[in-house]
Amino acid sequence: MLEQHKKGEGRRLRAAPVVLCLVLGTALAGCGDMNRFQTAATSPTVAMPKPKPAVAQTPATEKEHERILASYGGTYDDPRLESLVSKTVDRLVAASDRPDQGYKVTILNSGAVNAFALPNGQLYVTRGLLALASDTSELSSVLSHEMAHVLSKHAAMREDQARQAAIVTRVVTDMSTDPDLTALALAKTKLTMASFSRNQEFEADGIGVGISAKAHFDPYGAARFLSAMERNAELKAGKSSLDPRAQDFTSSHPATPERVQNAQTIARQYGAPEGAERDRESYLAAIDNLVYGEDPSEGFVRGRRFLHPKLGFTFQAPDNFTLDNTAQAVIGVREGGSQAMRFDVVRVPAEQSLGDYLNSGWMEGVEKASTEDLTINGFPAASATAKGDQWQFKVYALRFGSDVYRFIFATRQKSTESERNARETVNSFRRLTLDEIQAARPLRIKVITVQPGDTVESLSHRMAGVDHPAERFRVLNGLDRTAQVKVRDRVKIVTD
Repeated sequence: MLEQHKKGEGRRLRAAPVVLCLVLGTALAGCGDMNRFQTAATSPTVAMPKPKPAVAQTPATEKEHERILASYGGTYDDPRLESLVSKTVDRLVAASDRPDQGYKVTILNSGAVNAFALPNGQLYVTRGLLALASDTSELSSVLSHEMAHVLSKHAAMREDQARQAAIVTRVVTDMSTDPDLTALALAKTKLTMASFSRNQEFEADGIGVGISAKAHFDPYGAARFLSAMERNAELKAGKSSLDPRAQDFTSSHPATPERVQNAQTIARQYGAPEGAERDRESYLAAIDNLVYGEDPSEGFVRGRRFLHPKLGFTFQAPDNFTLDNTAQAVIGVREGGSQAMRFDVVRVPAEQSLGDYLNSGWMEGVEKASTEDLTINGFPAASATAKGDQWQFKVYALRFGSDVYRFIFATRQKSTESERNARETVNSFRRLTLDEIQAARPLRIKVITVQPGDTVESLSHRMAGVDHPAERFRVLNGLDRTAQVKVRDRVKIVTD
């Protein structure tokens, strides 16, 4: 939500369309010979490294890059991680059939598990994916899989299909045209991403495992990471995925048991499961202290409460609501989808009353006679109702400093409960205390050494801010449901 606030732009109730052509290539050709032996009679010479191929930029790719950054929380700057990803990409590209392809890597500040690239070689990987992977060979399996899509021209085919079909899902439709569509979007806020076909996925798995093996990474990393994704998706089951940033790798690359088995079968062609390079220790060193989940600087959800320590406010959603902090707004949906809410920020001139703003035409169907001036916890506010064919709305505008925040509640059928939910949510809006602001630290991955007496259960009790801590500990560390930790193992926990 902060992204729009940073730009200082007022906006109507809609989100910029985002097309993510999830097609992850991989990068950067290897260097040439650094030194050559010379005889005493000749002058010593040093061969210069070959320049890495450049990534061609066009207005279209630059625009898409900005959209991706806006949807995925911007960049995550960490020199250790950037070096890790770049070196992995270098090895894979050198082992591929196209070492002349240039790539530029961006790590996205998102807890979603995703990796993709634009057709020109701009490559993206989320910190959420880096947190889930257990070693460099697993990361290499993701990157080589996406390289395979590019090398097999799957990327271009899918881009053409997306362009021809205009696959752009508007997260929230312009309210001036159809409030009912807006309510529907409120209840189901997702970006539809074109998927690769089953055959394309299996083809990319085969090519990708081969590239990883040729780069001397453990080819079984693909099967392990596919299993981790599948188990991670199970932990998310039952939760609504309202944020385009939450659309993870499994959304476009289903981690089915059949794919896991297929990846294992392909890996066997390159060697036994033990002995190949996983590069676990250096990988864990690189991700130690990695931010996990939401970044509090962008505002974050804890249960039913939304907190924004940087802007200094909080509010709480009603019972049975699930909140998601998207790039454009905080979206809430009641279990069953019969009620929804949206919270965002808009610029309103200081001289314009909030009541006048609600009646200014940005939303159709507003009943002007319902407009009421209010004071909520000391803040100037106004409310109004609006009607569509299938949905009814209760809208609040609240002035907090120089900003005006909007609460928009949608319900299929107006009831005492829906009215109470809207009223109690708005009334919960307040300033954060200094102690609350100081306590709002991000969750981070911490790499620790297993000590004598430690167990999965005892270590998972050290996890903070996550649900299903024991299961999540196992998934994060690549442990199956019965495996136990061993003394002196290095493992990941989540802490604040």
